[in-house]
Amino acid sequence: MDRNEILVKLTEVFREELDNEEIVLNAETTAEDVEEWDSLSHIQLIVAVEKAFKIRFTSSEIQSWNNVGEMADSIASKL
Repeated sequence: MDRNEILVKLTEVFREELDNEEIVLNAETTAEDVEEWDSLSHIQLIVAVEKAFKIRFTSSEIQSWNNVGEMADSIASKL
């Protein structure tokens, strides 16, 4: 699975979890770019992403991300 495929799947997860079909993610997207993405929904998103990709993140990995691209890179490293 390449980075673009990961971003497509992440977009689907974000749309479902945040109940917003208009979300479009790219590597530079941050929580500030998505109105519904707050600290509570962040936890729900992480859990949903872990389920969707059948992986687990460490808390240090999660804290190191500055944007969706870095999240996608972490996912790619685990697949």
